[in-house]
Amino acid sequence: MRGRRAQALESWESLFRAQVAVFRRLRDDFRGAEITLGEYDVLYNLTLFEGRRLRLHELNEHIVLTQPSLSRLVERMEKQGLVRRERDPDDRRGTIVIITDYGIEVQRRVGREHADSIARYVGTGLTAAELRSLRDLCEKLRAAQRDITD
Repeated sequence: MRGRRAQALESWESLFRAQVAVFRRLRDDFRGAEITLGEYDVLYNLTLFEGRRLRLHELNEHIVLTQPSLSRLVERMEKQGLVRRERDPDDRRGTIVIITDYGIEVQRRVGREHADSIARYVGTGLTAAELRSLRDLCEKLRAAQRDITD
């Protein structure tokens, strides 16, 4: 019987390769769209939080970009009218990112097409029971990361 370490490595490699394959398809679906997949990710995450706003460093916890890359992306998005930035009144060094009404409109419109793509690429490859299991396993794995100390 293989050891737990080997099983973890094999499982990670499988999860990672599946994610890369699906992500590439989703990224390709955004070619020619009015916003990029990264911009959509920012807009989507902002809609999940109260007031549809987050401090930049908190938003960075939900995005797979470095802080400087996210800052540049948010700056471009502000120029497009998708978000606006404000100084944090509690910490003048901090920046709060707020989705605009236009950003909400774009996120909803693009989100419908994005959801269709996800359903096509993920939903057709697994049964309903497998989709539930995948969701549950991913949530469990994500929650476990909060419990691991360095």
